Amino acid sequence: MLIDTYGRVATDLRVSLTDRCNLRCTYCMPEEGLQWLAKPDLLTDDEIVRLIRVAVTDLGVTEVRFTGGEPLLRPGLVGIVERCAALEPRPRMSLTTNGIGLKRTAAALKAAGLDRVNVSLDTLRPDVFKTLTRRDRHRDVLDGMAAARDAGLTPVKVNAVLMPGLNDDEAPDLLAWAIEQGYELRFIEQMPLDAQHGWKRDGMITAGDILESLRTRFTLTAEGAEERGSAPAERWTVDGGPHTVGVIASVTRPFCRACDRTRLTADGQVRTCLFATEETDLRAALRSDADDAALAAIWKRAMWGKKAGSGLDDPSFLQPDRPMSAIGG
Repeated sequence: MLIDTYGRVATDLRVSLTDRCNLRCTYCMPEEGLQWLAKPDLLTDDEIVRLIRVAVTDLGVTEVRFTGGEPLLRPGLVGIVERCAALEPRPRMSLTTNGIGLKRTAAALKAAGLDRVNVSLDTLRPDVFKTLTRRDRHRDVLDGMAAARDAGLTPVKVNAVLMPGLNDDEAPDLLAWAIEQGYELRFIEQMPLDAQHGWKRDGMITAGDILESLRTRFTLTAEGAEERGSAPAERWTVDGGPHTVGVIASVTRPFCRACDRTRLTADGQVRTCLFATEETDLRAALRSDADDAALAAIWKRAMWGKKAGSGLDDPSFLQPDRPMSAIGG
């Protein structure tokens, strides 16, 4: 069991498969990209599957989310999913993606055992998409989402970040579109995880701003804390149901007290929090022939030291050196 000193138990594992991405979102990385991890530094497919097996069979993890960078850029992704689906007990598995490669991979991922996908889409306007991502791939994302829905990777959840002066007026349109398409929409506050360290609290679109905008067109009824559980998104029923919309307010409404996540980077580091400034190296132990019990013990010690919260409201808060693309969302 991955328990910390505050009694929280981590059952949800986020696994970054690569730090690379085929978009250049302004809130994530510079236009020229980043210095990617060298191939020898990345965990191999066998190492990833082994660590997931340890997490599932020895440490009580029940959910696995594959992230990046862009996880669809990982050549061995389908095989990793298939091998993890064969674990006993079988974890629930999902994928967070920008959607560009989903049209060609959705059916294979479903057949391999993936349960569902989260797709990032911040705008319905192709020109705004190109400005935000610095790539002209809007149609590819829409087609990928439709392919995921048709393949049964449901519910397809849509993650949207609103940026001042670009798409901050689109919240109602995004919700209306998601309802029409049968997707579950979740807005995410912009977080201080950009490679440029250009994030500013006073310039971000907050959960309050998003809800105020949505209420110009929809009636929202808050779900209770019991329904939310440890989920990062606060949810509201739209116009009496059955559709819902979520807001992940990591900055203005942190949910650290209910956090049940542990994170593994593409180069084999355990992170106890997205905003952690320290990591615990599992890759070195793996490559020094540590047995499963030793790996589990290292992981347990790392999680035991998890801090009470993200520290975003602390005046001494420091943005992590590693950006979102290296950490995994």
